[in-house]
Amino acid sequence: MDLFEKCDTDAGYFGPYRHAGDTYLTRPVLDPQPGNRMLFRGKQHIMWSVNNYIGLAGNEEVRQVALDAVKEFSVSAPMGSRMMSGNTEHHLALERDLSAMAGKEAAFLFNYGYLGVIGTIASLVGPDDTVVMDKLSHASIIDGVLLAKASGAKMRVFRHNDAENLEMVLKRESRDTKGGILVVGEGVYGMTGDLANLPAITEVCQKYGARIFVDDAHGWGVMGKEGRGTADYFGVQDKLDIYFATFAKAYASIGGFAASAKKVVDWIAYNARTQVFAKSLPMVYVKSLHKTLELVKAGEDARKKMWENSKKLKEGIRALDYFVGEGASPICAVFTPSGDEEEGARMVGYLREKGIFVTAVIYPVIPRGLIMFRMIPTAAHTDEDINTTIKVFAEMRNDLALKLPVSQEGMANIRRAYGA
Repeated sequence: MDLFEKCDTDAGYFGPYRHAGDTYLTRPVLDPQPGNRMLFRGKQHIMWSVNNYIGLAGNEEVRQVALDAVKEFSVSAPMGSRMMSGNTEHHLALERDLSAMAGKEAAFLFNYGYLGVIGTIASLVGPDDTVVMDKLSHASIIDGVLLAKASGAKMRVFRHNDAENLEMVLKRESRDTKGGILVVGEGVYGMTGDLANLPAITEVCQKYGARIFVDDAHGWGVMGKEGRGTADYFGVQDKLDIYFATFAKAYASIGGFAASAKKVVDWIAYNARTQVFAKSLPMVYVKSLHKTLELVKAGEDARKKMWENSKKLKEGIRALDYFVGEGASPICAVFTPSGDEEEGARMVGYLREKGIFVTAVIYPVIPRGLIMFRMIPTAAHTDEDINTTIKVFAEMRNDLALKLPVSQEGMANIRRAYGA
């Protein structure tokens, strides 16, 4: 069989859509400027699929810093990896301020959040070690764990957000594992919007001497005082061994960082292959992210607006008999029954024809028989955006004769979507 033979089939991730050349449900072509309203196929849509939580995308202060940086450094500086010729005082200064914000001794920058998660986990977990992962962890965590497993580490999974099940796993592994144990999960679970039970999880980790890594992509800039994250929200930031965050959500940029004790950060900096062998984060991002960090810390009014918009959207859609997830983050996860993939596509098409751009999540990400619309309320959304969206969801319920509220079987499926 030729290696490329499969490329003519509908196999692989989203295979039927790829094979059909779809750009409507997958890889839609959008206006590049993020905001509460964006162009899709020549028509303005209310956008609920962009993680611009506190409205910093397009911020004029950040834009000016970026323009000044491009004027001074262009897009090439610095050249080379941090290990060779790409380390600058600007990178070090940003890392110092990030570590202070995260309440840790030190921090290390990555070019991408995804690669930062992989690099951090794989650099620390090796032969004889065990990594224990929350069942609903993001793909970057899964890939990092699989890479560690390939090096000889053991991999274990615990039920989503279930501290009792985690304790069962740790009790066994702490007895059988020769090396160390790393527990990995998220702060805010970005698909369903629920928060990790960090008080209970960190307590169990301390009890069994396990280290804990938290990827807080959707909590950094959003949760806690000054946007310091989900563990700060719970008052347990000091109990996290490694705090990881990305700039691709509330910071409306690119990159990420790992924060921990200095000796741990130094180890990551010298051993995370996803950054050791990558070009240094360009100066335009380093300089603009420093300004963004200032704005996030001072962004309480924007976060308040974000929370208000989230509450209005959730309450309005819930009143229409849709099931809206109970997650305590701003994320609005709307569940509706769906007999098959085609019915889910009809719902997405209906909403987009009415000018509402949402992202649909279907099987195998969530159980069969459901479709979930993962919606991101931001500080940039207006009351008009929210009211129009609620109105269109009401029209969809009536015009498509959706069977709401969801049945007992559907509720059981929703519980499974949350790992229960």
